[in-house]
Amino acid sequence: MQTIRFTLCGMTLALVLAACQTTSPATGGGEGTWTPLVKRDSLDDWTPHGGATWRLENGVILGQSEQGQGHLYAAPVLSDLEVKGMFQLTSQGRDANSGLYFRANPPADNPEGFPEGYEAQLCNTHEAFTGWLWKPGTPTGKASALLTKDGEWFSMRVKAVGNQITIWVNDVEVMNHQDDDYKTGHFALQCHNPGMTIEAKELFYRDLGGK
Repeated sequence: MQTIRFTLCGMTLALVLAACQTTSPATGGGEGTWTPLVKRDSLDDWTPHGGATWRLENGVILGQSEQGQGHLYAAPVLSDLEVKGMFQLTSQGRDANSGLYFRANPPADNPEGFPEGYEAQLCNTHEAFTGWLWKPGTPTGKASALLTKDGEWFSMRVKAVGNQITIWVNDVEVMNHQDDDYKTGHFALQCHNPGMTIEAKELFYRDLGGK
């Protein structure tokens, strides 16, 4: 009886250990660990440039402007990366136009200007709409469909490894493009013009460098 009980106990322990290993966060396989971009319930790790004002309310970043465009840069500087979050646009007199930037840096000659880097477009009224890949002033990678509208939360995920850039909106792949212009930089949020609000929450990233 003691031998049987010992064997059964050993089997149970092995099964428990296997279950724990299965449900642990994956850190291998070249994917890395998701890290929050908003920490300590503040925007202390973010840097604003331009005319927009930014605040954090109940875990949601809100961007508005009375003085033109503005950008909010996050601290991490990455090359190969993945970033995701939830977003909502609201028009209050002018069409809401925003973007999730990556590999982006403030221009050296004008830090208050538009970032030098890639932008995953957040805009539901333009021809180059939410999910398009932009470079400064230029729509670059076409999104296959507009899946979002103002006044509703939607998800976006961006993956950039080498020159391969992919964008998902509401878990649907809408853009896949190759481009070599920008190698490394920050994440940033955009408030393009007065008369609008951009909201962002549940922002996470992971470093895929060297994977």
